[in-house]
Amino acid sequence: MSFRKKTLRHLDPAGKRVLTRVDFNVPLKDGQVADDTRIVASLPTVRYLIEKRARLVLLSHLGRPEGKPDPRYSLRPVATRLERLLRSPVAFATDCVGPEAEGLARSLADGGVLMLENLRFHAEEEKNDAAFAARLAALGELYVNDAFGTAHRAHASTEALARRVKPAVAGFLMQKELEYLGRALDEPRRPFVAILGGAKISGKIEVLGALLGKVDRLLVGGAMMFTFLLAQGRPTGRSRVEEDRIEVARSILERAASAGIDLVLPVDCVATTAADGSAPWRVVRVDALGPEEMGVDIGPETVALFTAKLRDAGTVLWNGPMGVFEVEAFAAGTLGVAQALAEATSRGAITVVGGGDSAAAVQRAGLTERLSHLSTGGGASLEFLEGKVLPGVAALDDA
Repeated sequence: MSFRKKTLRHLDPAGKRVLTRVDFNVPLKDGQVADDTRIVASLPTVRYLIEKRARLVLLSHLGRPEGKPDPRYSLRPVATRLERLLRSPVAFATDCVGPEAEGLARSLADGGVLMLENLRFHAEEEKNDAAFAARLAALGELYVNDAFGTAHRAHASTEALARRVKPAVAGFLMQKELEYLGRALDEPRRPFVAILGGAKISGKIEVLGALLGKVDRLLVGGAMMFTFLLAQGRPTGRSRVEEDRIEVARSILERAASAGIDLVLPVDCVATTAADGSAPWRVVRVDALGPEEMGVDIGPETVALFTAKLRDAGTVLWNGPMGVFEVEAFAAGTLGVAQALAEATSRGAITVVGGGDSAAAVQRAGLTERLSHLSTGGGASLEFLEGKVLPGVAALDDA
């Protein structure tokens, strides 16, 4: 798992066109960037290349335009925001391949920056098409991948292009992501505690299996907790349960018990009859959930229990919210766990949050700076934790 790829430090980019795959898949609102977290995360790589007098050609996707141009998913607002962050001009190409893009790339001065239009305006991108990668390769001489959030996908800009343009190296964000996640799995400071939440156990089975051989404690929240509770023969009301995963949950409970792993399930939850917050809610012990009620968040006793389980933690890995945190009334559990992680960090624990909704919750709580590492890639971090090879990483040059 440890990081063994070449990085920016191995490049001599001065005067060369550097194709840099970034993850600028950011939310837009009214034609403007609504959250620039991912753009800001890439700035160390972008600024380093500018300082080294590289000619920077930035590639990214945005949303799911289904393989054809769609003005709603244009990267032009992203180029505007990047220009503001860099306080220097960013040229924009209205396509990511073809004569205009090639002309703008060739006319770049040392330290200049060009943003290409959305890669996914071409269906060939997601097909990892070799001919499309060759057209992208015509725009540059070196390749950098700083898009950890897409590293689990074998797409033309992340896999085929990295095999065609050499050297192909990792950017600083990619390096940081892989080092933090790799260290958490390979050399964790103990006790090693994992917190898993989210809606489905099915999306986390491989992660649960992989972590069982590594962690000292496993804390389970989110809707997936009810599949575990049902596997123990406890009432779950109308909570979200995956009937076809009950045996899997039972076997995970048995494996944890036989391996001496402390697998902790919630003791109370927030119960309601409507997950959108339109009905009254109450806090109940998990065994007292009514037949018409559903659990939508962990309760305050569970937050206290999870916080206690983190008190002596050396390493904490968190993936998945504790409830329907996008509804204000059901966010307390997720925000409580975020606060507990911040406190663990201040005591010296290494805390890593694996992207997606849990990262959004940390940002909403204003705790980003109080954790060791907040991943920019939900799906990529999950696949890494499962022990899968990430195509976008595998294609880079070995150190």
